[in-house]
Amino acid sequence: MKHCLFSLLLSLSFLQMQGADPSYIQQADTVTDFPDDAYALDEVKIYGKSSAKKLEEGAFAVNAVEITPNVNRSVTLNDIVDRTAGVKVRREGGMGSEFDLTINGMTGNSIRYFIDGVPLETKGTGLTLDNVPINIVDRVELYKGVVPSYLSSDALGGAVNIVTKKSRRNFLDASYGIASFHTHTGDITGQYYIPGTSIAVRPTISVNYSKNDYMMKGVEVWSEDEDRYVYTNKKRFHDDYFSLFAQLEAGVNNTRLADMFFVGISYNKLDKDIQTGAMQNKVYGEATRNSHSFNISARYAKKWGPVSTRFNLSHTWDHSETVDTAFRKYSWDGTWMPSSGNELNNKGKTIRVYKRPLTIFNASADYQINEYHTLALNYMLNRRGNERFDRADSFFDPSNDIVIKHIISLTYSQSFFDQRWQNSYFVKDYINSLSIGQTDDFTITGSDKIDKKSSKSYWGAGVGTRYMIWEMLAVKGSFEHSVRLPLSRELLGNGTTVYANLALSPETSNNCNLGLFGTWMANDDNQLNYEANGFIRHVLNYIRATVSEREGMMQYVNEPAIDIKGFDFQVSYWWRRQLQISVNGSYNDARNLRKYKTDGNPSATYKNRVPNRPWIFGNVEASYTFNSLIEKEDRLRIGAAYQYIHWYFLNWEAFGALSSKARIPTQNITDISITYSWKKDKFNLSLECNNIFDRLAYDNYMLQKPGRSFAAKFRIFIN
Repeated sequence: MKHCLFSLLLSLSFLQMQGADPSYIQQADTVTDFPDDAYALDEVKIYGKSSAKKLEEGAFAVNAVEITPNVNRSVTLNDIVDRTAGVKVRREGGMGSEFDLTINGMTGNSIRYFIDGVPLETKGTGLTLDNVPINIVDRVELYKGVVPSYLSSDALGGAVNIVTKKSRRNFLDASYGIASFHTHTGDITGQYYIPGTSIAVRPTISVNYSKNDYMMKGVEVWSEDEDRYVYTNKKRFHDDYFSLFAQLEAGVNNTRLADMFFVGISYNKLDKDIQTGAMQNKVYGEATRNSHSFNISARYAKKWGPVSTRFNLSHTWDHSETVDTAFRKYSWDGTWMPSSGNELNNKGKTIRVYKRPLTIFNASADYQINEYHTLALNYMLNRRGNERFDRADSFFDPSNDIVIKHIISLTYSQSFFDQRWQNSYFVKDYINSLSIGQTDDFTITGSDKIDKKSSKSYWGAGVGTRYMIWEMLAVKGSFEHSVRLPLSRELLGNGTTVYANLALSPETSNNCNLGLFGTWMANDDNQLNYEANGFIRHVLNYIRATVSEREGMMQYVNEPAIDIKGFDFQVSYWWRRQLQISVNGSYNDARNLRKYKTDGNPSATYKNRVPNRPWIFGNVEASYTFNSLIEKEDRLRIGAAYQYIHWYFLNWEAFGALSSKARIPTQNITDISITYSWKKDKFNLSLECNNIFDRLAYDNYMLQKPGRSFAAKFRIFIN
C-alpha cells in the first residue's frame, strides 16, 4: 500500500509542478480489495489545464488562442485571431496589404503588438501578424481592454502578444505552400542543442510572395465602344508583394548564472507595389514601397530566491523607401494617360526615404513576498528616430524627428482561498518626449502649431479581480484608466498614403470589463467551455483615420470624446477530442460625444455611430478528426468556418440622404479545409478553399478583398 500511495503522491506532485489545476484531478475509477496491508489502484486519470486555459481564467479579459491545431494549414496569425470573440481584422486587400485589428470596439493603433513580451516593431515595420512564421508560434494572447503591466505598454484598447515555442527538444520544422493569385509561402525553423552543453541555436527563415492578381468586381473603366464609363470586372495588375524574414538566436537555458540568456540577429525585407490609395477609385500602376530592417537583441532572465528578473535590449535599423516618379493616371484596365503630377498626391517626382532607428530597453523585477502576495516593477524605454529626405525632389526639406517614451509600472498581486480569488492592482506613469524637425505642409500637418521640443507625463491605474465559484462558474472584472501615446505613423505619417499630424494629442480612456466563464465536463468524452464579456469604454481625444476622397490620402485626427459599449461571447464544445464546434458573437456600439463644433455650432454627428467599422459580427467553426484511417496514429481533419459581418456606414450617418449613403454591405464568408497527418505528425498536407461561394468581401473604405481562392501546404516536422 505504501508503494501505491507513494506513486499517487508522486504523480500529484508532478502535476503541481506542471501548474495543473487541482479541480481537474479525477480519482481512481475503482479500488480493488487486497489484504489489509496492500491496496492497488486500478486506474488514475489526471487532467491538467494548458497555459492558454489558465491565462483565460485569470483576472483580465483575454483570449488565448493555441496555434498548434492550425499549424499545418495555409493561414496567417491574422486569419486565426480574426475568428475569436470580440476581435475583427480588417484588410485593405490581399497578402501584404495594410490591416486594422479591432478588439472590443478599439481599433488600429490603440492595439499594441508584442512577441514574447517585446514590442513586435523591434523586428522592423515590415513584420506583422500576416507574415510572422506560424511554425514558431505556440499561442497568441489577445488582451481585451486592460493590459498587464509586464508588457510595459501604452495600449489603450488591448494588446496582442505572440508567444513562441519553448520546447527543449531538437527539431526541424519546414513547410511550403502554394495558393491562388500566384501566391507562394515557405517557412523553415528549428532548434539544436549542442551535445553536452546547455547551448541552443534557433534559426528561422520565412518567405512570402504573391502577385495579388485577384478579380476586382464592378470597377469603373472607360469603354471606347460605348463612349462612356462602364462597370466591369478587372484583375489587379500592380500589387506584387514579397517579404523575407530571417533570424538566428543562440543562448543557454537553466545555467547557474542565467535561467535564460539569448542573443539574436534578424533581417526583414519587404517589397510592395502600391495598387490603390485609401479609396478603391484611385488606381496606381508604378508607385512602390520597399523597406528593410536589421535587428540585434539580447534577452536575460534569472530568479534570485524570491526575486525574478528579466531584461530585454534591442536596437533596430529600419529603412523604407517610396518611389513615385511616374506622371501617369491609371485605370483599372491597366491603361493610363499622362498626368501633371505623380500618382500618390499629384505633386512632383519623389523617392522618399525614411530611416527610423528604434531602441527598446525593458526591465522587470518580481518579488514573491509569500505564496499569496507578489510585487512587480516594470520599466520600458522606446526611442524612435525619424530621419527623412528625398532622392528626387530637390525642394523637399529634410528633417529628423525623435519620439521617446518611458513607461514605468508597479503591480501588486494577491490570491486567496487556494487561488480561487485573485486580485491585481497597478499604477503606470507614461512619459512622452518629442523633438520635431519637419516643417513642410504646415497647413495640413500642424507643424506651425506645436512646441517642437516637449516632454509630458501622464498617469494611469487599474485593478482586476477574479473569483472561481466552482469549475462551472467564475466571474471576473477589471477597470483601467489608460493612456495611449500616438505612434510615429500617426504623428509623423508614413511617407506614402498617410499625412503627418504633429498636433495629435494622446488618447485617454476609462475601460471597464465584466465577465463570466466556466467549464462543464459531463464525462471523459464531452466538454463544454463558455465565456461572456461586457465592456464600456469612455475615450477622450480618440484618434481615428480620416480619408480625403479627392486625393485618396489618409490622416489621423483627434475626436473629442467617444463612448464604446458592447459585449462578446464564445461557446466551445468537444467530443472525444474528435468533434469540435465553436460559436462566438460580438456587438460594439461606438458613439461620437462631440456635441458642439469648434465654432460653437451644434455638431451634426453628435451621438452618431463611428463610421467605417463593423459593429455586429460573429463566427461558427466546426471540425472533425478521423484517427488511424490508413495507418496507425495518422489523422484526417475536416473543418469548415463561417463568418458573418453586419453592414455598416462608410461615413457619418448624419450626412447625406439615407437612400444614397455609402455603406459596406453585409458579408457572409465560408471557408473549408482538410488536413492529413501521418508518421506521427512527421508529414502533413492541407488543402483549403477560402470564400467558397465567391462572395464579394469588403473591409475598409470599400477596398475589395480576394474572392474564392484555393491553397495547398506541405509541412514536415522532424524531431
